[in-house]
Amino acid sequence: MKKCAVYARVPIQNVETQLCDLRQLAAQRGFEVVAEYTDHGVSSAKAQGRLDALMADARKHTFSVVIVAAFDFAMSTKHFLSVVNELDSLGIEFVSRRENVDTSGPMGRSFIALVGALAEAEKSILVERIKSGMRRAKLDGQQLGRHPLAVDRAAIVRDRLSGMSLTQCAKRYSISRASVIRFCQDAQRRKSELSGGYVPLTIEQTSAVACIA
Repeated sequence: MKKCAVYARVPIQNVETQLCDLRQLAAQRGFEVVAEYTDHGVSSAKAQGRLDALMADARKHTFSVVIVAAFDFAMSTKHFLSVVNELDSLGIEFVSRRENVDTSGPMGRSFIALVGALAEAEKSILVERIKSGMRRAKLDGQQLGRHPLAVDRAAIVRDRLSGMSLTQCAKRYSISRASVIRFCQDAQRRKSELSGGYVPLTIEQTSAVACIA
């Protein structure tokens, strides 16, 4: 007997009514209900939490079948595609009562293939939109990526090389410790390129960099 989990999400009507229908469907198919997850009149955040709990147990292979009342159990179409795809990758059957979808059969497997194609198409569309937006921004003269820090880099390097700690230097100029290290390494790189070679500095070595006027 396969172990199954049922998930009921009912914002208005009695959640027990939906649970009874799902239990009956499980019994008809010879499944043993070992876990029930219900969201009744709760916020989207809490509903998401219950579905996350179901997926966490699915990853532990607590059950091999998930039965839901309808496709609208998910927060969005994207979320639905993600859940069904992950259940399939875990080898867990997905059954929807209203749509009469069962991924254990040939029609269900065709449905999974369709879900995968839709997910891939959605991903491709999103990537293309991002690229199109970046091209448009570039044509409009907008700077892409991180804006350079408006700080006196030479002063930062001098303070660091004079013995000021990374933390003190970062606080003085309101920047991160990583930025202080990067500025010192950039200064060393520029000087080394002039002398014919460059070897990146470690954090400890930054204090030994010769100051560039």
